[in-house]
Amino acid sequence: MSAARITLRRLGVVLALIAAVAGPSILTLWIATPSGADIQDRVRAATAAHGVAMLTDDGVPQLLAQAVVATEDERFYSHHGVDSIGLGRALLYDVTNFCLCQGGSTITEQLVKDVYLDGSDRGYNKLEDIVLALKVEQVIDKDQIMADYLSEITTGYGKFGVTAAACAYFQAPLANLTLGQYALLAGVTQAPSIYDPTIDPDAARARRSQVLDSMVANRYITAAQAAAADAEPVMSASPGGSSTC
Repeated sequence: MSAARITLRRLGVVLALIAAVAGPSILTLWIATPSGADIQDRVRAATAAHGVAMLTDDGVPQLLAQAVVATEDERFYSHHGVDSIGLGRALLYDVTNFCLCQGGSTITEQLVKDVYLDGSDRGYNKLEDIVLALKVEQVIDKDQIMADYLSEITTGYGKFGVTAAACAYFQAPLANLTLGQYALLAGVTQAPSIYDPTIDPDAARARRSQVLDSMVANRYITAAQAAAADAEPVMSASPGGSSTC
């Protein structure tokens, strides 16, 4: 039997098991989980706890939003909280490689994971994550979801929110950053302990290059713009914040 047929058979078994277990669970979870109406209150509490700014729906620079979408959730503006294509691809990869390597989480799912599920989307929490993401998308629009996510997300070792990160890394307000700086912020959120430029500038630079390549692939910027941004310094000469932020 070919490897492809074996993989498809494994996937079919896994999908059947998920359908048998998850179907009733999701129906129960829809009733048992919060409505999502308090999402703004939860984000406000999270940002207050970390002492960082909570962004408004028009407070995210377009280039930053594009960098985040290109890197983390290409279909962000077209799905309703759960990306079935991305989830299916992640599931197929995990089944093929016998691991829980890829989560297929959308930006909305990552937001609700942080503010509703204490940062966990493993096991049963993954089902809660999916249900809550669907609910939140009925409560607030995409611009607010992006703003909420970037307000509370981890942006480095002990750092939270892109506004504070802009000050720490570039000594500039979020609205005044360059393309390269936005790309770095979008990249650091996926593995803050690895891509924090104050810890490993080379890893941060490499990750920034990947983000810029994704932006080119998604036609947000040109190859020439990416090359110019990739030539920028990784961060300001004296990181640590500024009174002008």
